[in-house]
Formats: sequence, C-alpha cells, structure tokens
Amino acid sequence: MTRVARAVLAGTLVVAVAVAGCGGGDSGESGGVFTGVPLELQDPGPVHVHGLGYDKGSGTLYIATHTGMFELSAAASTAVRIGDRHQDTMGFTLVEPGRFLGSGHPDARDDLPSRLGLIESMDRGRSWRTLSLSGEADFHVLRAQGRSVYGFDVAAKRLLASSDGGRTWAERAAPEHLVDLAIDPDDAEHLLASGGAVLYRSVDGGRSWSPAASGVAGYLAWPVARRLFVATLDGALLTATSAEGPWRARGSLAGEVAALHASGGTALYAALHDGTIKQSDDGGTTWQVRSTP
Repeated sequence: MTRVARAVLAGTLVVAVAVAGCGGGDSGESGGVFTGVPLELQDPGPVHVHGLGYDKGSGTLYIATHTGMFELSAAASTAVRIGDRHQDTMGFTLVEPGRFLGSGHPDARDDLPSRLGLIESMDRGRSWRTLSLSGEADFHVLRAQGRSVYGFDVAAKRLLASSDGGRTWAERAAPEHLVDLAIDPDDAEHLLASGGAVLYRSVDGGRSWSPAASGVAGYLAWPVARRLFVATLDGALLTATSAEGPWRARGSLAGEVAALHASGGTALYAALHDGTIKQSDDGGTTWQVRSTP
C-alpha cells in the first residue's frame, strides 16, 4: 500500500468511527466501531449539526457537528472544517469571541474517555482542553452567559449548573428530558427550557420550574429581552415576548430543525437535519439558504 493510500485510509477510518459514535443516544457512549467500508472516501462536511454560534465581530458562523467543527465566513457559501479534528461536539456554546465550550465524544485518534465532560477552546475550535467532568458527563444541551453555565447531561439525565465558568457544578431539578434551554440575556438565573411538548420557566437558576406554555417545544433562542424564538422540530418558527406567550407563527424553515441560534434582535441561524444552514434577517419571517453540506 502506498503512502498516499495509507493516508486516505487512515482519514477514512477516523470519519467512519466518528460517524458511528453519535448513535449511542442517551447512553453517552461513543460506540465507535468500524464495521465495513464507508460509502464515501471524502470529508462528509457539516452533517448532523448539534449547535451553532455566531461571532458578530468577524461575521463567522460556527457549526458544531457529529464529525467535527466547521466555520462559515460572512462571504462564504460553503462551511469549512476547523483543523483536522473529527470530535463529536454534542453540546456547544460560544461564550465570547474566541472562546467556546463544548461536550460530546472524542476524535477516534484521541486517548480520551468516551464522555468528554466539559471542554473549552480558546482558539475558535482549533484545539480543546478539559475543564471538568471528564468521563462523567455528556452534555447534549449546553448554554452559558458570563460565568454561569448550564448543561443537560444525557448520560445521567440530570441538569447541572455552574457559577464559575464550568469548573465546579451543582445538580438542579430538570423538569423532564430537555430538548433545549435558553438564558434570559438580562438575568442568568432566569431560564426557559423545552421538553417534549411543554416549555418550562425557572427564575432561580434551575432549582425549581413551572410550566409556561403547553404544545410549544423545540429549539430556543433568546437574543434580547422580550423577544423569544422557538423552532419546532418540524420546522415552524414561533415567537413571543414572554415564555407564557402568546406564541405566534412567524415563518417556516421547510424542514426538520437540528439547531437554532439568534444574533441581535432579528438575525437568526438554523440548521436542518440534512446539514443545510439557513439564515433569516427579519426575525424568521423569511429564510435563505447559507450553505449546504
């Protein structure tokens, strides 16, 4: 086997193992076992998106996926891989420009536990280091505001909260298995959480919850006070001025939604299950395709 062939095969095995890893669901285990020849010998691109983050300064959209981190610059129509990492970044949040928090499962080349706990990148996703809970937690929902961090750990079905940037944690009362969580931009103790069919509200940092709206659930965005968004799993975009509603239909994403992110009052970004990234500049009334995998 030539040197080039060996390199291609090595890269293919990394992608194949990573793609196998996300099927573990709530188990939190990577389960990455290569069992056959992959369908493609090329980078799959930003498929199976888990989270989005937007850097206003550079105009770059960051895309956390099952097969690694990608970035979509303001002028680009195609997202490009950050470095050569194929880490399954399940939970993801952009805390500030250049600083990301994440969770999930490691690149198949890394000698790390299958549950990464909380990890941090200070160079826009090019490298990561462990902050806490290595081998213990698998955050599929991860949100931060300042020093306050909240994460829903699917491995133990628990909601955890940190007041020191994610170094130490306290367990909170999750109302049910969470689809998503949003933090009030003016109050880090005021939270909105989405379950299977109910929105819940907490005013004490997740210590207690009360139902806020029924029949409304999905991916959340809370960019400014009195402007809330929900992208339902089937692609409807709803908006309200408070968790209790009324929730009104604003537009449609025309596909199953995998992630939602807001920047400012009216700029929205969404990922569909097929990896398509869409953008709205009018609060979700109309959407344009920004990139396809």
